[in-house]
Amino acid sequence: MPEYGRIIQQLVERCKELPSKDERNEMAMAIIDFMGQRNPQLRDEENYKHKLWDHLFILANYDLDVESPYPFPTPEQLAEKPKRMEYPKLQGDFKFYGKSILQLIEKAIELETGDEKEALIEVIANNMKKSYNVYNKEHVTDDVIFRHLKELSENRLDLTGIDSLEKSKIYYTSNNNNRNNNNSNNRNNNNNKNNNQPNKRRHNNNHKNRK
Repeated sequence: MPEYGRIIQQLVERCKELPSKDERNEMAMAIIDFMGQRNPQLRDEENYKHKLWDHLFILANYDLDVESPYPFPTPEQLAEKPKRMEYPKLQGDFKFYGKSILQLIEKAIELETGDEKEALIEVIANNMKKSYNVYNKEHVTDDVIFRHLKELSENRLDLTGIDSLEKSKIYYTSNNNNRNNNNSNNRNNNNNKNNNQPNKRRHNNNHKNRK
């Protein structure tokens, strides 16, 4: 462990040679404090004291007769490789969708069949389409999104019954709302125009009478 330097290594070797266990315990505690000073970044890590004691035992080549507040690791334990993390769903064609899409898919699966579930599924599909277009910088057809959604949900969510997202309920709902808003704005504009015209006529008549 070169980060501790030769001085600490020499102190560890000296600690191993002390005849009394009490002396070794006292010196081991001093070495732990010195190691912490030499590597202050370890203090930001969880259980950093435990790590320092593990490092001390490693520096002693697993041969140090002292009392430790933590069990010393064995060479076999340190040589054991951690379990490989699995990424079963977000590989290849799906990596750009992100975990949030998977969380929404799980939420949609839990919902009972109805309008709320259908709306959430369509929202998921629309967001998947946006993510696909942004990441790949190309247009994607809806049938590809439907196939990805079906595969990510393990065949539990299926939009293949509609031709495209434009023909989904949520699309029609949003567009109808936009059309209604536009119609309402047009009516308001027409009313404002009609209200202004009589005022102009009254203004013209008054001007003529004054003449």
